[in-house]
Amino acid sequence: MIHHVSVGTNDVERARAFYDPLMALLGYRSLRDHPHSLDYGVTEVMFSVETPVDGQRATAGNGTHVCFEAADRNAVQEFHRLALELGGTDEGAPGVRPNYDAHYYGAFVRDPDGNKIEAVTFAAK
Repeated sequence: MIHHVSVGTNDVERARAFYDPLMALLGYRSLRDHPHSLDYGVTEVMFSVETPVDGQRATAGNGTHVCFEAADRNAVQEFHRLALELGGTDEGAPGVRPNYDAHYYGAFVRDPDGNKIEAVTFAAK
């Protein structure tokens, strides 16, 4: 089982302004406050946004993305809208992705550091 997944940031406060509202929308809370990372979750499993420990610039991984479960299609739509409002960029508008599953409804964005994130639901509405 996964304990945590991390993506990099070059500006923790900019990342906080982007992720705090998005994670709250999806029902995740801040699990701890650290000057070099943001840690979100509902249990011990965490999604972290952090500065690289090697001191180098953070870069987004090609082919890498993190997907968050949303309660319903409205939450996926709001995730996408809010992410763009907060400075993210569109990587795929909300919609059904039948190539994944007939009920897969997702939206993709990139955060201000270029990390690709997604919200998905399998709910019919």
